[in-house]
Amino acid sequence: MADYILAIDVGSTTTKAILFGPREGLRFIDWAGAPTTVEKPHEDVLVGVRNAVTMLEQQTGRKMIENDIIITPAMGDRGVDQFVATSSAGGGLQMLVTGVIKNMTAESANKAALGAGAIVSDVLSVDDGRTDLERIQRIQRLRPDMVLISGGIDGGNKDHVLSMAELVAMAQPESRLGDRFKLPVVYAGNVDARAEVEAFLSRIATIHHVENLRPVLEEENLEPAGDKIQELFLEHVMSHAPGYDKLLEITSGHIMATPSAVGSLLHRIGLAKNINVMAVDIGGATTDVFSSLMVTHQMHDATYIKEGVNKRELSAFDTVTERKFNRSVDANLGMSYSIGNVLAEAKGVNIQRWLPFDIMEDDLRDILSNKMIHPTILPQTRKAVLIEHAVAREAINLAITRHRYMASGLSGIHIRRSINEVFTQDIMGNLSQIDMLDLDIVIGSGGVLSHAPNRNQALMIMLDSFQPEGVTEMYVDSIFMMPHLGVMADIIDYETLMTLLKEDCLIALGTCIAPIGPAARIGSNLADVTIDYGNGHVEMHSIKAGTLESIPLADGIEATVSIKPAFNYNCGEGKGKVVKALVVGGSGGIILDGRGRPLHLPKDHNERISTLRRWYNALGAYSNNYLEV
Repeated sequence: MADYILAIDVGSTTTKAILFGPREGLRFIDWAGAPTTVEKPHEDVLVGVRNAVTMLEQQTGRKMIENDIIITPAMGDRGVDQFVATSSAGGGLQMLVTGVIKNMTAESANKAALGAGAIVSDVLSVDDGRTDLERIQRIQRLRPDMVLISGGIDGGNKDHVLSMAELVAMAQPESRLGDRFKLPVVYAGNVDARAEVEAFLSRIATIHHVENLRPVLEEENLEPAGDKIQELFLEHVMSHAPGYDKLLEITSGHIMATPSAVGSLLHRIGLAKNINVMAVDIGGATTDVFSSLMVTHQMHDATYIKEGVNKRELSAFDTVTERKFNRSVDANLGMSYSIGNVLAEAKGVNIQRWLPFDIMEDDLRDILSNKMIHPTILPQTRKAVLIEHAVAREAINLAITRHRYMASGLSGIHIRRSINEVFTQDIMGNLSQIDMLDLDIVIGSGGVLSHAPNRNQALMIMLDSFQPEGVTEMYVDSIFMMPHLGVMADIIDYETLMTLLKEDCLIALGTCIAPIGPAARIGSNLADVTIDYGNGHVEMHSIKAGTLESIPLADGIEATVSIKPAFNYNCGEGKGKVVKALVVGGSGGIILDGRGRPLHLPKDHNERISTLRRWYNALGAYSNNYLEV
């Protein structure tokens, strides 16, 4: 294993360099960041890399770059043994998606693109209510990096999918990256239409054929399209960022897309520990959500036929359990460039509800507009911090809601459901694969969380936006190290990776216990909790409706809890059933959350502010000075 590893993430605004070296094994040494230099006057990502590495050299006293070449191997106080990088320079992958039916093939295509880490600019379909002229104009305005065309089952009607391909050809979209770049088109529709799609588009685009997203109505096959999108993103889109070719050369080709690196690391955690885990990364322009979980779903007739199972054996093969990885990117939800979109989608009243002070919506709008104009300015007052945190709650919650929708079952087919499943149906008629009650771990990342003035402020934001259910461990990424560890995963052993993750990357915020059930009268008992600290000390606590309480438990300390929910309330094993779990401590200790799901704040103005202050004080998230703005 390498003694010294330099890992760099070239983000759309910031390039971050991290040095790992020998310290009781391979451990984090230091980091430095510099502005990414994609735009004028530099137009060369290597300039930002050089600046970040030079700053890291000054901080560590180790010489690592010379004449824009990373010094390898490490000798004495010079050089590194490995140099790897991730990149999302150029604003990520901007994709246009087309399908035939909005809630069927177009939806599957949208999920495939989101799962590949793309930013979906628009989804066009035959039944989207737009005229052909409007669709053509929309394609021309978007100037996508890539187009995904889907539609039709294999052997079925070709007319509709060909009509969408023809519209793309007529629009002749110009790539966002300029004339030197021939637009890549991924075709994942009816295989019988491939030749005609090629005939329509070959003059303006490079066509890449993959397996059909919906080869039959009852089957969804997203992986081939997703894999091709990621491959093209690395080879054709990221490579057109100015200076990327030079970066590729000095890393020996070891570059991953930033969302792919984060997703890969999260999936490894889920696989290795056999747990359900979700993470969110909230940035200035986008909010990415990742999940790795075990899902039980129904096998459809087409699956039985494909796998050679006799339908008469249906009862024996009714469901299948497998691990699923999901990723979604919300291009319009962020804390600086996209903060105005959060206001537009969440509405001012939903941001205002998290503020323990009075503010007019017009004033809120002005403050957020100024943030869009000056995206790099940090909040300078306690009031500004509280407003930023209120926006973060809404942005994360919107992104998680959409992620759960993306991680859903098939649309457009009849699925047998139990009476219980009918009442757990989520938005737009889809059954999400993600049950918050089943999540073991949630992770928060991004500047607003990683650099919160108080760790329990990050915890408070995550509690209000994730709204975890049952027993859930909560962590925050200390300095947004997950991309760096994701790209290093292939060159270091698993034990070292997990050590870095636990000791240097993730900061434990605590474990949340949240009973789920019907709305209850404030103060009524939802669950009794027994905490055994393992040293002979045992405590008894109750979770009361409408309250939030923190029981101290330090980082690195574990305790055993026994939770007895009240009748009709569930903590993970069923209504009224006892749950026993080993919980971990953190800055927030053991959090007893009786506020219910979804969270509801009082409508009365004074009561709402009083409730917020009580919640914030319970975790020590904001001092009284913060709240007296």
